[in-house]
Amino acid sequence: MEFEGRSVLVLGLGVSGHSAARFCASRGARVVAADERARESIPGLDALPASIELRLGAPFPELGDFDLVVPSPGIPADRWAGRARRVWGDIELCYRALPIPILAVTGTNGKSTVVRLIEAMAQAAGLRARAAGNLGVPALELVGQPLDIAILEVSSFQLESVDAFRPRTALFLNLSPDHLDRHGDLEGYLATKARIFARQGAGDSAILNGDDARIRDLGLPGSVERLEFRRRHAVEAGAWLDGRNAIVRRQGRRETVRLLEGRFGGSGQDDNLLAALLAVATLDVDLRIATTALADFEGLPHRSESVGEIAGIRFIDDSKATNVGAAIRALESVEGPILWIAGGRHKGGDLSRLADCAAARVRRAFLIGEAADEFADALEGRIPVERVGDLEKAVERAAGSAHAGESVLLAPACASFDQFENFEDRGRRFQSAVRALEATGGMR
Repeated sequence: MEFEGRSVLVLGLGVSGHSAARFCASRGARVVAADERARESIPGLDALPASIELRLGAPFPELGDFDLVVPSPGIPADRWAGRARRVWGDIELCYRALPIPILAVTGTNGKSTVVRLIEAMAQAAGLRARAAGNLGVPALELVGQPLDIAILEVSSFQLESVDAFRPRTALFLNLSPDHLDRHGDLEGYLATKARIFARQGAGDSAILNGDDARIRDLGLPGSVERLEFRRRHAVEAGAWLDGRNAIVRRQGRRETVRLLEGRFGGSGQDDNLLAALLAVATLDVDLRIATTALADFEGLPHRSESVGEIAGIRFIDDSKATNVGAAIRALESVEGPILWIAGGRHKGGDLSRLADCAAARVRRAFLIGEAADEFADALEGRIPVERVGDLEKAVERAAGSAHAGESVLLAPACASFDQFENFEDRGRRFQSAVRALEATGGMR
């Protein structure tokens, strides 16, 4: 699409909205940027080009028709069907503007970690690679940079507003119930995620989680290279684990790569490591050189992050575990008995699966937030629970109940918005409470 003289409406002025507005304006479009919030609630407006018309504090439906609507991820794309010739999000714009291959990652949990792993390994192997997308760096920030490969984290919301988007390598990590208020049900959520593969063709690679039948059984374009990653079972084409060795079989070649644990690893990260390694293999680099990056990779904040140890008790922050699937992974990754802090605003999902996992690993649960009663009902008769109300009290009670060799784990299985700004705020509050315990000697 030629932007010169075209009318473009950018909906929502968060990080990606700012980036999209600047991008379209720089290419000669007549840009209107709209946000239902008042001016004083939107940071960074003064940094936008003066040519961009701002419409703030008014409902979106009152706006007119445009050649292109660019909705921010939080705004449903189908709301604008028929209102513009095109409805493209920033991922679609990025794809059309970048002259280099894109490696795209989607899934419910672990996307940011895997994208950063791929970025680190690709760079270690000598590629000019950078990660962007749904992890805080807008995809359009990569346009114009001297890169060999763009690595994009892509959410289901972003996949609603793609059209021709065709990543050279597309990776579908996992699936757990999430965002069902937006997608209707799990099938709708799955179908939206699967759009990452829709435009792929000859010369492209699709990587699927072979341990999840819903993902494994997805139909793909016939000419796409199909790869799977599985924890223990060998696959015809893909990757699996043999002890701490990763086996990669692709295009008639089989490689064995020793996974260097470093400061990141453990069984809870097996899927992430395998998926990232298989994605890097599609870049045709030396895997042994690429995996040297694992020795220094520390993981991301609030994802199974070790906060410290007091009197032999470990404190682990997995505030990013905002759904059932992520919480199960967090519980499975911890060795020894767990004092578990959970709760918040429940996003849906089968709590019986979570209760089964907790019964095998958790000694006592400390429940906070709106979902405390719902979680208590699900855990009744399985493990002891305490409804403690707020996070600081939960940390205090969990620490007071723990013994040396045990772990206090924050893995809420819920959104944070009932008591916190976001999952980062919740994680920071958890870490502050742990530091306060250490400073005051508040252990029993």
